[in-house]
Amino acid sequence: MLAEGSMSSCSANALLTPSLPITRKKKKRHVIITFTTSRSHVSPRMSLQQPLTAITKLLWGNSLPPQLLISTVRSTWSATWHLLMSQLAPSDPSGRYSRPPSQFPANFNSLQFSRQNPSSLHLYVALPCPWAHRTLIVRALKGLENAIPVSIAAPGTDGSWEFKDGAAPDGDTFVPGLDTANGCRTLREVYRLRRGGYNGRSTVPMLWDVEKKEVVCNESYDIIQLFNSGLNGLASNPALDLAPPALKERIEEWNRVIYPGVNNGVYRCGFAQSQEAYDTAVNELFSTLDMLDDHLGRCRYLCGDMLTLADICLFTTLVRFDLVYNVLFKCTKKKLLEYPNLHGYMRDIYQIPKVAATCNFQAIMDGYYGILFPLNPGSIRPTMPLGCEHEALIRPHNRESLSSVDQSMAAHVS
Repeated sequence: MLAEGSMSSCSANALLTPSLPITRKKKKRHVIITFTTSRSHVSPRMSLQQPLTAITKLLWGNSLPPQLLISTVRSTWSATWHLLMSQLAPSDPSGRYSRPPSQFPANFNSLQFSRQNPSSLHLYVALPCPWAHRTLIVRALKGLENAIPVSIAAPGTDGSWEFKDGAAPDGDTFVPGLDTANGCRTLREVYRLRRGGYNGRSTVPMLWDVEKKEVVCNESYDIIQLFNSGLNGLASNPALDLAPPALKERIEEWNRVIYPGVNNGVYRCGFAQSQEAYDTAVNELFSTLDMLDDHLGRCRYLCGDMLTLADICLFTTLVRFDLVYNVLFKCTKKKLLEYPNLHGYMRDIYQIPKVAATCNFQAIMDGYYGILFPLNPGSIRPTMPLGCEHEALIRPHNRESLSSVDQSMAAHVS
């Protein structure tokens, strides 16, 4: 991810005020530009903008800049944008976003540490990331909070994940903090602690073996599968199975729909580097959402009456949709709020005990709007939509009528 520089704050009175007195002597015109500053803090951005504004007004007054200048700036910005995007979001020749594969997928045959010394596991996440969010939810629902400690990174000024003292938690809500496993300043440093080092992308979520100083896995779906069924001896809610054998095939079928069409679909819209790539991605996204909304008009969850891993994977994208993807990623055909069944389904999962505490909407907005510089160069964060606030998400969803086992479901996850 790319980040802005440290030029995002400026007090209202710390402005540079240009004055343009003109003196005349012997028919010669001298233009003297003076600038007065207050003693308040002046941000680098304002220091740069105000003199430029004065000069541009002097050159062409209130008229638009010359066409040649506009064309030059536009061409330069376009080239720079494509360069930045090629690093942030690799694409194929058509401009279609190609997500890099995880470098450390799990080999479940080798996960013997879960039986020998499970206390050596440590989870690294970041709150804006929907893939990391999956792991926090399954960890909470299974009751693995005490068994699997977690360190929460925040976006740094260079776009990497870093650890720092954060604000005190607001109730049970997760907030970024320090690296409690290794004491590192950045996630990149943690990855480099592994035997042989590491120079690739330092992504979240990441499961770490504290004893062996090794990356266990950084593929989100592998991690939630492990949390669901591989650590029941440590879980306080081992009876909950989010991937029962009888539903395995249906879960896999839904994952083959959800991942390309929705989870990665929103990124294919936001990171498209050509009009053709965007048009294709946005049509596939909303076709999938239309189909899901129709299906969820008949079923409480994707596989019927039971919450599964497929629902968790869909939820973490849906809960960010109106908050981020509709605006920043240009997924503008509809808001999630306009899908009655999908929106009710999202609220249904949000209201499951422990799920809401994993959703830090301020951190999500800060992460996307403040860090994805090529998509939001000004780093201006819009106001949170009313429909995304906690009070709106706890409104009754009335989806119990679609389920014949709603009471037992509530008992399992509470």
